[in-house]
Amino acid sequence: MKAAAGTTPPGTSSEREAAGWVRRIFTDITPRYDLLNHLLSFHIDRGWRETLGDRLAGVLQRQDARILDLCCGTGDVLFHLEDRGAAQVVGADFCHPMLALAKRKAESRGRPARLIEADALELPLADNSLDAVSIAFGFRNLANYRAGLAEFHRVLKPGGVLVILEFSHPRGWLMKLSYGFYSRVVVPAVGALVSGSREAYGYLPQSIRLFPGAQELGSMLQSSGFAQINFQLLTGGIAALHTGRKSAAAGPG
Repeated sequence: MKAAAGTTPPGTSSEREAAGWVRRIFTDITPRYDLLNHLLSFHIDRGWRETLGDRLAGVLQRQDARILDLCCGTGDVLFHLEDRGAAQVVGADFCHPMLALAKRKAESRGRPARLIEADALELPLADNSLDAVSIAFGFRNLANYRAGLAEFHRVLKPGGVLVILEFSHPRGWLMKLSYGFYSRVVVPAVGALVSGSREAYGYLPQSIRLFPGAQELGSMLQSSGFAQINFQLLTGGIAALHTGRKSAAAGPG
């Protein structure tokens, strides 16, 4: 099956419609978003964030480093990265209610977060301006995957690192069978009950099913100009962590 060029929510026929649909859905589920993330993942998502932070450990320790956490949502990954080092970490998302909740969470921590409201496909940042870009469970929702990778490549400095944490496709028949049932039956039912939006949590398993596999995503990074690409399957392949670097010899963008 040919992978989608970007997310294709039901009833959408263009990238603009897809982006608008995703923004609306995340606006609707903001109040229960954190609760459902932890509940539906059985808190495994905390371990996944630790693994992401481990990949960025070297950059995080540099006080002069600038890191962008894209599709930051309510800020869990952003705060985790801030707590792990001295680097300047900025969060970006195009869903205003998510950013508003992230701001309130940051203030409750006594450390106001650096947040910008921006589309991942049109970042208001200069070429070659970041040491690292992270995106956790947001890449799958972009309206155009290759355009997103091109934009990440543009804003990274030569030698800068990209880390993508995203749902993937489980390995092994037992994991595929059990996870398939869980994602198609349990997730929509529990998500609808807690959030009030069956639409949003019906979209989740569909978006995962249509998303490129780990090998294919790695190939997309390579064709987008990234080097030193590798990926790690997590929890039996339910998620995958990809990393790549912008070539040290790369020019602008």
